[in-house]
Amino acid sequence: MLVQSATPQMVAQWKAIWCEYRDRLRPNRRSGGEVVAYLREKYPLRELHDNAATRVVTDNVLHNAYLAMKLPANTEPTAVAFIVEQSGTGATLYLKQDEVFKGNDIFAGVDLSSGCFFVEGSSLLHDELRAFQGLDAKDIQNYFLVAEYISSLRRFDLLERIVP
Repeated sequence: MLVQSATPQMVAQWKAIWCEYRDRLRPNRRSGGEVVAYLREKYPLRELHDNAATRVVTDNVLHNAYLAMKLPANTEPTAVAFIVEQSGTGATLYLKQDEVFKGNDIFAGVDLSSGCFFVEGSSLLHDELRAFQGLDAKDIQNYFLVAEYISSLRRFDLLERIVP
């Protein structure tokens, strides 16, 4: 999860990771529905039914050309949004919350149509979902997404299991 402005050194590092892994990666991207099922199975969630929360997800998809292209033809985003509760497995996310997010709720939003997800308040949850969801063929051509995916796999000690 990128939480700062990219520097030229960071971009160079992302490109180096992309060059190392792009030919070893195979499309394995899970759908938005699978991401939601994973979240619901793993964490206590409070679903947000207000327009403002789902609008955040919808706007992020529609106003980002790369994400908007993930929408199937003639399809609008179908957003769901959650707050991770501070109990059970959710409490662990709050205990490990990045300093910049301390004291804030952890928000997770998923567009069921495109599969795009968004997390605010926890780089740990973001990276966990990135590792779980995987990449599609187009994502594998994006050096930032590949570097983020590889970093997420490393964070959860999954790299050797998933990338040959």
